[in-house]
Amino acid sequence: MNEKLKELDRNREDSTDQFLTTNQGLRVSDDQNSLKAGSRGPTLLEDFILREKITHFDHERIPERVVHARGVAAHGIFEAYDSNTDLSRAHFLQPGVKTPVFTRFSTVAGSRGSTDLARDVRGFAVKFYTEEGVFDLVGNNMPVFFIQDAIKFPDLIHAVKPEPNNEIPQAASAHDTFWDFISVTPESMHMIMWVMSDRAIPRSLRMMEGFGVHTFRLINKEGKARFVKFHWKPMLGVHSVVWDEAQLISGRDPDFHRRDLWDAIENGDFAEWELGVQVVEEEDEHKFDFDLLDSTKLIPEELVPVVPLGKMTLNRNPDNYFAETEQVAFHLGHLVPGIDFTNDPLLQGRLFSYTDTQLKRLGGPNFHEIPINRSVAPVHNNQRDGHMRQEINKGQTSYSPNKIAGGCPFQAGQDMSGFTSYAERVDGQKIRERSESFVDHYNQAKLFWNSQSDTEKTHIVKALRFELGKVKMEDIRKRMLVQLVQVDQTLANLVAQGLGLDLPSSKDVQLNLGVPADADPAKYQSKPARDDVGSSQALSIESHPGKQGIKTRQVAVLAADGVKAADLKAMKDALTAEGAMVKLIAPRLGMLKPDSGEAMKIDGSLQTEASVLYDAVYVPGGKASADALLQESDAIRFVREAFQHCKPIAASGEGVELLKTTASSGAEKLLESDGVVTSTETGGSDLPEKFIKAMKQHRFWSREKSLV
Repeated sequence: MNEKLKELDRNREDSTDQFLTTNQGLRVSDDQNSLKAGSRGPTLLEDFILREKITHFDHERIPERVVHARGVAAHGIFEAYDSNTDLSRAHFLQPGVKTPVFTRFSTVAGSRGSTDLARDVRGFAVKFYTEEGVFDLVGNNMPVFFIQDAIKFPDLIHAVKPEPNNEIPQAASAHDTFWDFISVTPESMHMIMWVMSDRAIPRSLRMMEGFGVHTFRLINKEGKARFVKFHWKPMLGVHSVVWDEAQLISGRDPDFHRRDLWDAIENGDFAEWELGVQVVEEEDEHKFDFDLLDSTKLIPEELVPVVPLGKMTLNRNPDNYFAETEQVAFHLGHLVPGIDFTNDPLLQGRLFSYTDTQLKRLGGPNFHEIPINRSVAPVHNNQRDGHMRQEINKGQTSYSPNKIAGGCPFQAGQDMSGFTSYAERVDGQKIRERSESFVDHYNQAKLFWNSQSDTEKTHIVKALRFELGKVKMEDIRKRMLVQLVQVDQTLANLVAQGLGLDLPSSKDVQLNLGVPADADPAKYQSKPARDDVGSSQALSIESHPGKQGIKTRQVAVLAADGVKAADLKAMKDALTAEGAMVKLIAPRLGMLKPDSGEAMKIDGSLQTEASVLYDAVYVPGGKASADALLQESDAIRFVREAFQHCKPIAASGEGVELLKTTASSGAEKLLESDGVVTSTETGGSDLPEKFIKAMKQHRFWSREKSLV
C-alpha cells in the first residue's frame, strides 16, 4: 500500500536546488529576455524558448466542465470495516483494506469563477485507487435528481444555465427559463423540495451528506447480487447556513467552502465521512410503492436502514489545483469486480456522457494517463497512440488474440479479479417508453415536506418566494403554484401569499408537457400526493444525528486594546479544548494590547471580517476595549447580523454594553433571546460552559418568524 501511495505522489517535486529547463529538460540560461537581432531589434522566430513558453501559456486553459465547473478536492484514505464480505467481492471493501482516494466537491450550475454559496446541488465524487483498478463513486449531496431519463439532461442544464440571450444570471436558478422547465416537468418536484431546502446551502463541505443517487448492485464472491443505494454520512453532522447569510458570504468570501476545507486539512482537522449502503434483496425489488430504478425517488431509511461499510478521511490538500482538481476525470463506468449497474435510465445515459466529456475537455482518449487519473493497478491492453499518449508500449503486437506475444495480455477469469457483468435476464421490445411505475411525482415531494421542522419549512417557503419572485412571467409562477398544490396545499398557499397571487385552478394549467407526440397524456400524468405519505426523520437536518459537537466551529472574539486578558483566556481555553477555532477580530490588524500580559496577534479586522464567516461571537470584558468597539459601527453590525442569523452570542463584563447598544439599533430582543449568554463576572465565571452549551445547539430558530 505504501508503494501505491508513492506511485500517486510520483510527480511531486520538493527539491530546492532545481534548474530552469524547457519541457524537454534543456537548462535555460536566460528566461527574462527574448532572442533579438540586436538589443533593440526584432525578435527572431528561431527563439524556441520564447515560443515554447508562450505557446504553453496560450493553451493553459482547457474547457471548463459544462456542469460541476466550480470544484475543490482533497486526497485521503478509505478504510473498510469488517462486515462487508457477504455484500461484495470488491477488494477495497474487504475487512481492514486501506485504499487511496481523491474526492472532488462542486457546485453544478455556475462557472469556475462563481461563488461557493450558490443555492445549488453539490457534486460529491470519489475516486478509489483500488488494487483491482479505479472505482469512481460519482454522486451529489442530494439523494434524488430532477429527471428520470438522461435524454432530458441537456434540456435541464440549458434551462438552469444563464439564459442564452443575455448570459444572465450566473450560478442561479432564480430565473424564467429554469422555472418554465420545472413548471411543466412534474418529475422534478421531489428534487425541487431538496434544492429549495437548507440542503442546497451547506455550512461546510465537511458537513454535508453524499449520495450515489442511482440504484447499483453489489455482488459477492458467490455471485449473489443485491440492490444498493450509496450514502456518505459526515462525522461532523449535517449543517447549513441561512439564505441571507449565504448571500452575504458570497460577497465577503466567495471561496468560503474551498477555504474551509483547505484550512481544516492544513490544521489537521481531517474531513471524515462514513460510507454506507441501503441493501434491497433482488426478490424485494418491487415491494415498494416506487420504482428502484427511478432516480427521482429515495428509499426512506426507516424502511431500509443504512449499513456502514467503511470510513473516508481526507487528509492532504492537492499540490496543484489544475493538475489534480481540474484535470481529474470521474466516470460512472469506472467499476471494479463486485459492483455493477442497474437499468436506471438516467444512469445508463450518463455512462456515455462522461467519456464524451473527457474527450472534449482533456484532449483525447488518453486522459487516463494524466497522473491524477492513473490506476495504481497495472494497465495492460492493446489500445495505442492517440493525442498526448504518454505510455511507451513495447513489443510487436497490439491485438488479440495473438500467438506472437504468447497470447498476452490474457483475459482474466473471475477467480483472477476479472470483471464480469451481472447476468440479468432482459426480455422486451425495442421501444421508447417510460414504465408506469415511474409516474408518481408528488408523494415523495410531500414526504420531504412533511419531514421538515417548522423552521425548515419556513426556509423552503422563503426560498420558493425568492426564486419565483425573480421570475418575470406570471404564467410560469401560476404553473408552479399548481405544481405545489399537488404536493401540499399549505405549502402552495404560503408561497402564493408571498407572490401576491391567488391559487389558479389546475384545470387551467397543463402540468406535463414532457409527453411523446403519440402517447396518451393520462399515462404520464401523476396523481396529487396522498394524505398518508408520512414522514422520515432522516430527511430533516434539524433531527439529524451528530449535530451537538462544536469541533472546527469558528468563533469570532470581538476586542480592542484594553481587553480583559483573564476573560479572553478563560473563554479561548474552554473553546479550543472542545475543538473550536477561535479568531481574534479587532478594529485594525497588528497586535492587541490587553489589560495585562503580552500583546496578542490579531487574526482579522472589522474591515475584512463579518459575522457570516463565523459560527458564534464572543465579546470579552475590559472598559477600554468595550468603549473602542462601541465607536465602531462595523462591530455593532457584526453582532446584529449574528443575532439575526440565530447564532450563539456571549459577552462578559463591559462587553455586555456592546450587546445593549446592538439591541437598541435593530435587534430589540437580543439580550432576552435564546442563545445569548452574558456574565458580569471574570475569571471563575461559568460563562464558557454556558456558551459551549449554546454552541452545541448551533442555531436558535426561535429568533426567526415562523411562516407555518
